[in-house]
Amino acid sequence: PLVFYDRICTGVNGSRVVVDDYNGAYAAVSHLIETGCKRIAFYGSPMNLELSKNRYNGYHDAIVKHGLKVDEALFRLCDDRAQAEAITPEILSLPAEERPDAFFAINDDTAIGILYTAKRMGFRVPLDISICGFTNGERAIACDPMLTTVEQRGVTVGEEAAKVLIDQVEGTLPRNEVVMRVVRTRLVVRDTTR
Repeated sequence: PLVFYDRICTGVNGSRVVVDDYNGAYAAVSHLIETGCKRIAFYGSPMNLELSKNRYNGYHDAIVKHGLKVDEALFRLCDDRAQAEAITPEILSLPAEERPDAFFAINDDTAIGILYTAKRMGFRVPLDISICGFTNGERAIACDPMLTTVEQRGVTVGEEAAKVLIDQVEGTLPRNEVVMRVVRTRLVVRDTTR
């Protein structure tokens, strides 16, 4: 039996346990908008990954639903802290009317790179710039200020994937049955958003 979890291969018809990336991103970006943000940048992974597409679609749809304009100039391929620290100075150096007032990052490491770069450049977080990540790992509460993020519930994803695999090995689930499970996310609001 084969079970994909978190990052899946869409070309293989196998069981999968995934995070509800779309709704997690939608909730995060809606929160940013509802707290007054109007120009929200998106730092994401390459779009050949399902989780990237789903998180981008949640970001995009939240902006459209709230009546804001999607600005593709605010999209960057960036999914780690080093990349975020390298590219964020350029975007924060834009004229005030073009500069984002918030960032939604594909993961917490990227969000933390944005956070520390913004602080080094003299921006106040969250007064000038709001930042939201996606994972809710240990680093989200170890940074200053603590990171608003989408809780991915990675342990639950792993437990569910193991359960499906064990059930197929032991025969509780038929081996040829494709099982799809989605683990719900939760927005954890902390101090990097208004």
